[in-house]
Amino acid sequence: MIKIDISKKLHGSVGEMELGIDIEIEEGSFVALSGESGSGKTTFLRVLAGLEDVDEGTIKVQGKLWLDKRGKKSFCLTPQKREIGFVFQDYALFPNMTILENLLYVKKDLSLALKLLEMVELEELKHRFPSSLSGGQKQRVSLIRALMSRPKVLLLDEPLSALDPAMRTKLQQEILTLHKEFKITTILVSHDPSEIYRLSDRVIVLKEGKLKNDGNPKEVLLRTAGSQKFSFEGELLDIFKMDVLNIAVVSIANQLVEVVLDSTEAKELKAGDIVSVSTKAFSPVVTKVR
Repeated sequence: MIKIDISKKLHGSVGEMELGIDIEIEEGSFVALSGESGSGKTTFLRVLAGLEDVDEGTIKVQGKLWLDKRGKKSFCLTPQKREIGFVFQDYALFPNMTILENLLYVKKDLSLALKLLEMVELEELKHRFPSSLSGGQKQRVSLIRALMSRPKVLLLDEPLSALDPAMRTKLQQEILTLHKEFKITTILVSHDPSEIYRLSDRVIVLKEGKLKNDGNPKEVLLRTAGSQKFSFEGELLDIFKMDVLNIAVVSIANQLVEVVLDSTEAKELKAGDIVSVSTKAFSPVVTKVR
């Protein structure tokens, strides 16, 4: 069990705010951390990894104290002793080392390194340097390098956001395979609903540093109300006429969706609005959120 109760003042998307989180995470679970940019997601990961301090709080992992800062009392386990694996969006590989050398730098365990390379289909490239690899291959190396120390907790800070959709899907499956194989507690920061749904068994949503929602992917992502079959939030990019129809173009989860509006909706909405696209009996309804 991971027990986290922390408080930290920081500057977010709305100015100064307090990151205040009090949660428990089951050992071996896969948790997705979501929310708007500036809501405190990356700071939360960095605090858990010991890369940032807090104003007050405690962190316990499997009964072991990692952080205890209350009043005059202050204890903070160093990042090197926290048994954390951290994967960033930028690969952070040593350019002057081969793939195999990058792995062995973490731990001199050749058998584990070769096993991990085989699992992500990079064994034949083990003597290549990072500069000769594609983005997807570099991220694979970054991922398995984080597992070389056999960490208790794996932290993933939007590691796949720079990759194309096909490569993202492939690496998502590899992340899930490695998570299950090594029985690691994994915490992923992501803005991609499909990625979150595919990988996680729990979703925590932050807003302005506070916990806004917490539940399984279906409860959090498949937002419905009444007889609605689905409801997704996105940005209204454009409204245009096609013959006698009013067409809205809405950006939802990095995809563009066209929805037919009635005349009232077309008058009330404008480009830039954040809208909810829902359906009742397969008839889409577009409602302004803000």
